[in-house]
Amino acid sequence: MKTAPCCAWVIWEVDDPVPPSEHRYKYRLVYLENGKRVIGFDNERGKGDHRHEGEMEFPYHFAGVPALVKDFINAVRQRRKA
Repeated sequence: MKTAPCCAWVIWEVDDPVPPSEHRYKYRLVYLENGKRVIGFDNERGKGDHRHEGEMEFPYHFAGVPALVKDFINAVRQRRKA
């Protein structure tokens, strides 16, 4: 059964950076198609800032919360055009 695409995000300001990130934000942004992540941005402890495109993972340069949200929205738009 197919489900409608959806996205969600959560961004926290934290007291201490999540290593190896150097900024004071913990975040997770995800876009799902049929219940599966196809776009994602997060900064998991030990991995730092990175993004997901399908099964692939790439480093991500965090340049602030507004840029993060913009980059995520642009990535979702590009995915939906494909």
